Amino acid sequence: MATATATPSLPLLLDLDTAERVVLRLERDLTDDEFFDFCQQPQFELFRLERDAGGDIIITPPVGSEGGCIQSEVAFELISWAKRDGRGLALGSNAGFTLPDGSMFSPDAFWLPKEVWRAIPRKERQQFARVVPPFVIEVRSRTDRKKDLHEKMLAYLRNGVELGWLIDPLTRTVRIYKQGEEFVELDNPPRVEGQGPVAGFVLDLKQIYDQLDL
Repeated sequence: MATATATPSLPLLLDLDTAERVVLRLERDLTDDEFFDFCQQPQFELFRLERDAGGDIIITPPVGSEGGCIQSEVAFELISWAKRDGRGLALGSNAGFTLPDGSMFSPDAFWLPKEVWRAIPRKERQQFARVVPPFVIEVRSRTDRKKDLHEKMLAYLRNGVELGWLIDPLTRTVRIYKQGEEFVELDNPPRVEGQGPVAGFVLDLKQIYDQLDL
């Protein structure tokens, strides 16, 4: 008869004013169900939790007001376009997914074809579904190291993501990551045009920056 195992808990106190990025390495890897339950613990309510392919848990603090506005606008634009386009649906950073190598990420926005979404069992949708979105967007905040985000974008590609954008409002650059190619960095582009799976999507960065008076 199988016995249930308790989800590990940690007496962890994080200082919102000083914490930038915390990496936890537990004594054993968590199952997908255990990791989902781990993320629901009250002390992590304001934080973003992700897991890399090695099983390490990455905790990042909430972004500031300005960063939050940019991330929200980017996700809103992709979600609005997806509704008009009709081929798929877009989600924001509150949703996470599990990649083939076991990592679980929550990009600031991502897009899935409708047929891929419908193929995910409904019960699995309630947690971090095992799925590879064709398109992801990451927006750098002041607490993000660009090196970490670059490695994260490469992890997306290794797992089958076709196209990824790394938007850096701090330097006004956008890096375009595509399968089989070196990334291309755009310097202060007023807009970025989607390709491949999201052909037709145009993100107006100038409008987003202008309304925040950046």
